[in-house]
Amino acid sequence: MAKPVCILVGGGEGLGQALAGKFAAEGFDMALMSRSQEGSGAAIKAASEAGAKAEFFPVDARDPQTIEAACAASAEKLGPASVVIYNVRGYYARKAPLELEYEELMINYQEEVVGALAVAKATMPAMIEAGAGTVIYSSATAALRGSRSNPLYALGKFGLRGLSQSLAKKYAVNGVHVVHVRLDCALDTPGVRKAYGDSITPEEMSKTEDVAETYYWVHQQPKSAWSNEVELRPYTEDWTF
Repeated sequence: MAKPVCILVGGGEGLGQALAGKFAAEGFDMALMSRSQEGSGAAIKAASEAGAKAEFFPVDARDPQTIEAACAASAEKLGPASVVIYNVRGYYARKAPLELEYEELMINYQEEVVGALAVAKATMPAMIEAGAGTVIYSSATAALRGSRSNPLYALGKFGLRGLSQSLAKKYAVNGVHVVHVRLDCALDTPGVRKAYGDSITPEEMSKTEDVAETYYWVHQQPKSAWSNEVELRPYTEDWTF
């Protein structure tokens, strides 16, 4: 029998790598999507080492046509997706609100909202027809509050949260579970450790493997007790929202 399929958009090192390894270990074949195969190398390796078929499909989150084409190619090669994870960080720039440029605002909106909608449009009709499926959007605390120094990030995450809620409200009755996972934390990755140095301890960060466990748990939730909003933080976090 064919294995279930998980599409991971934004499957690089760190959380992408942990998600690929977790879902592969649980019996999923993986469709890894990012701008370059090199960028998805860690996720491809994690999925392969867990015994899954790991296929790469190039996408640009700013271009919905590339997402639609990649999802169609994935369905043809691996089969329809049971789980879709949109793990795209979005455009990040520390600027005051009046310093924002229109171009970077549009880039951020395309990555956070347009790309998120494109992957839903490309995969959810098959889920609706099957009466089952899970769509998970990786997000951040910025989805709940604006920022004096990084409003750009909040603008994108606000839109992503609104899209997630709208999809969940409309299509839950069709058996499709849409979840917005809000990460109120720094992830314990080489990049974060390098950026923060000694100013942050391992206890103050969330382990990517533990976060991946929660993503899989969300997928396993019974229909009578679904979550649309899940927040994650280490026990040391001071609830920044």
